[in-house]
Formats: sequence, C-alpha cells, structure tokens
Amino acid sequence: MSCNNTSEVAKKDLKEIAKEIMISAKNCALITVDSLGVAHARTMDPFLPEEDFTVWLGTNSKSLKVRQIKQNKLVTLYYFDAKNVSYVTLQGVAHIVNTQKEKEKFWKNEWENFYKNKATDYMLIKFIPNKATIISEKYNILGDSISWETPIIKF
Repeated sequence: MSCNNTSEVAKKDLKEIAKEIMISAKNCALITVDSLGVAHARTMDPFLPEEDFTVWLGTNSKSLKVRQIKQNKLVTLYYFDAKNVSYVTLQGVAHIVNTQKEKEKFWKNEWENFYKNKATDYMLIKFIPNKATIISEKYNILGDSISWETPIIKF
C-alpha cells in the first residue's frame, strides 16, 4: 500500500474508508459467473452496508442473476466513486433470501413500478464478503508501484 498522506489515513482505517466509498458510490456492480465461466456484471441499487459489510440487494425472482447465484454463490461487488477516484471490490458469498420479514425490511418505495407483485416477483440477495480491495486517491491509498497490487481487507 502506498500511503503518503498517513495522517489522514491514520484517522480512518481501511474499513472506514471502504465503507465511505461504498456509501458515496451509491450504486455497485454485481458480478456473477455462469456455468461456462463467463462473468456477468450488472448495476445494482444496494442498501447501505451493514457494520460487518453485509450488503443486501433487491432483485426480480426470475432474473438471470438469481439462477446464476443458485449455481455459483461466489460473487463480486464493485463500487466506484468517480468524484473521489476511489473504488472497493468485495468478493464473497451471495445467498438468495425470500422471507417476508427481510423483504419488508429491505424495500425501497421507488421500486414499486419494477415489481408488479412484491410477494412473488421481489426477492433479496444477501452478500457476505470475505475479502475486499481498495484504492482511494482521496486518501492516497494506491496500489503497489510495480505490481499494482491493492491493499486488502479480510473479513
């Protein structure tokens, strides 16, 4: 990790900075891998990350991503904050959740037009990270000057 601005980074640890980037980015890309090994990325409107970096996402029960997650639970979330030239890539495990309690808790009213029948068309993806990488020009957290290897957060 290259951190020239150590006083600013010392005030915030990598997890705090990663969470700040995730919140600033607002949207993320959910990346799944199909049975042929082809990666599929799509823009998502996630809920704010929980304390342990668990991320909840809403989706259509008939979507391709749901089928792909059922076949391969290993996914990636990618948040990019263009304004601060920063990104966080999280790798982890996705779980399909279809319980009424969670669906009520994780719902955004602006999604009303996307789900004709909330009870059957709407479900959740619960993402639990095991690793994250981070780059932030704002905090001068940069990759290795030779290999470009990024700082890692392990969960």
